[in-house]
Amino acid sequence: MMPAMVFVGIAFLLPVVILLTEGLRTADGWSLARYLTFFSDGLSQEVMLRTLRLGFGVTLASAIIGYGIALTIANASALTRSRMTALFILPLMISPVARTYAWIVLLGRTGLINKALIGIGLTEEPLRLLFSETAVFIGLLQLFLPLMVLSLTSALENMPSDIIPAARILGANWITIFFKLILPLTREGLIIGGTLVFTGAVTAYITPAVLGGSKVLMLETLLYQRISIANDVATASVIAAILIAMSIVTHSLIRRLTSGKRSS
Repeated sequence: MMPAMVFVGIAFLLPVVILLTEGLRTADGWSLARYLTFFSDGLSQEVMLRTLRLGFGVTLASAIIGYGIALTIANASALTRSRMTALFILPLMISPVARTYAWIVLLGRTGLINKALIGIGLTEEPLRLLFSETAVFIGLLQLFLPLMVLSLTSALENMPSDIIPAARILGANWITIFFKLILPLTREGLIIGGTLVFTGAVTAYITPAVLGGSKVLMLETLLYQRISIANDVATASVIAAILIAMSIVTHSLIRRLTSGKRSS
């Protein structure tokens, strides 16, 4: 394992350490001044709260939708299961850029969704769907939902096949079965899927930049602005450190919540 550990240390850990220390280094030594300045700025607070809101919202929606899809796949026949799994693997093979730009065709003022809403009489004028939090939320959900579905499907397939029929025979309803059996037994799949979805949602750049524009800034797009426009490497390193901390804390939070459900 030594060659792999050395490679990971040089290619990943060392750059991360340099990145994290850049935000603490000042002309007078080591200080938290840049972090205090960032957290006291109104725009930074708004962007961070929006990033957290969209990240948790996408993760929660992915878990709810993902469990429904994963249960359908796990209970289907072998042929149907393979076909449905392929449908969720296929989008992962397509560039996120192409998948994000496809939403412009759907959400634009002359897009399919606005045409459908006008056609059925729900609105007389096209709605502004692009460059909004709703558009970013939809784009991120579509982008990372397959990761949650695949993680939950793998966890469900490792469950004993007779556990749900046995619970039904004993009189348990579906709510009890889900919270007392399915959720605890698929805990690891939920942790992996939730971590992947949240981390991907808060660190995605293409989707917020294209669907949100300058009106819906997230931490990743703010980081890009600080680097490319303001050439502010120090503030960019602060944002990068915050993104790393958010991912680690969220992973621990998901693990703690699911551990609590299992122990109860």
